[in-house]
Amino acid sequence: MMLHHVSIVTTDLDRSVAFYRDIFGLERIERPPFSTDGAWFACGALQVHIIVNPVGTFRRVATIDTADGHFAFHTDDFEGCIRGLIAKGFREDAPEGDPRRLRVRRTGPAGFPQAYLLDPDRNIVEINGAP
Repeated sequence: MMLHHVSIVTTDLDRSVAFYRDIFGLERIERPPFSTDGAWFACGALQVHIIVNPVGTFRRVATIDTADGHFAFHTDDFEGCIRGLIAKGFREDAPEGDPRRLRVRRTGPAGFPQAYLLDPDRNIVEINGAP
């Protein structure tokens, strides 16, 4: 067994496509003609699938809870990625609930740096520098 893709629900496809394309640089790939709207992105050997589902399972709070469901992107340049997010408007000092809040753990129990942020539908996204 190996992971193939992560699916993320959204209420606004254009907004989510722009977020994952512009913030993470993901490349959109062809998607079969399912009965629901959505978009697929390549992410290394894996994929990120965006699915429009206005009544899907959404987090109701705009806080970053690292113990809640999330998925992680890996980067070989953690600090460069953080600088890129800051250049795109994310801030480590943004208050809890701010959609541009960036929670960064440069050291911690995982043994590698981790950062967390929310996508436009409050899905939690981790970025890490795992070996």
